[in-house]
Amino acid sequence: MTVSVVPVSRPAVLADLVPGALVRDAALVVGGAVLTGLAAQVVVPVPGSPVPITGQTFGALLVGAGLGWRRGAASMLLYLVAGMAGVPWFQDGKSGWLGVTGGYLVGFAVAATLVGLLAARGGDRTPLRTIATMVLGNLVIYAIGVPWLMAATGMDLGTALDRGVLPFLLGDGIKILLAAGLLPGAWALANRAAR
Repeated sequence: MTVSVVPVSRPAVLADLVPGALVRDAALVVGGAVLTGLAAQVVVPVPGSPVPITGQTFGALLVGAGLGWRRGAASMLLYLVAGMAGVPWFQDGKSGWLGVTGGYLVGFAVAATLVGLLAARGGDRTPLRTIATMVLGNLVIYAIGVPWLMAATGMDLGTALDRGVLPFLLGDGIKILLAAGLLPGAWALANRAAR
């Protein structure tokens, strides 16, 4: 009976101890948070509303679809926690404890999770499925953002809907259509490159 000894290679540096997938996933999570932070700097004030139109919603939903539910949720949680800890990447370079828009920010993590789950089941492969997936993600954001807005400002439901949802429908519709063009197109390119 012969016993062969296989030499074990030693890691050159500490980073060599980290499996490649973990490094990739961490980079994607951080990248998704940074993308959302950059998108948050696109701000259009809404007269009469304490909530502006921003690119954050688009970033959060795109991150959920592109990274999947686990990495998408982790990315949005990182965005939220880092912003609360002082990273100036909320709207207009703000950071700190969540104010009247906090529910929308929390909604990003939940929406990214839902959108990521739906994307994993093909919810981002065609324009119509992408539209449905993004609409559901937006509804989650509103479902968390509006009650938070009501609690933070004392608005009644009608006023909160009037100031926290209605002014955003057109912009969110445009963002959804943009995603409906980007995501299926990205899948088509990826499939072509894999051949």
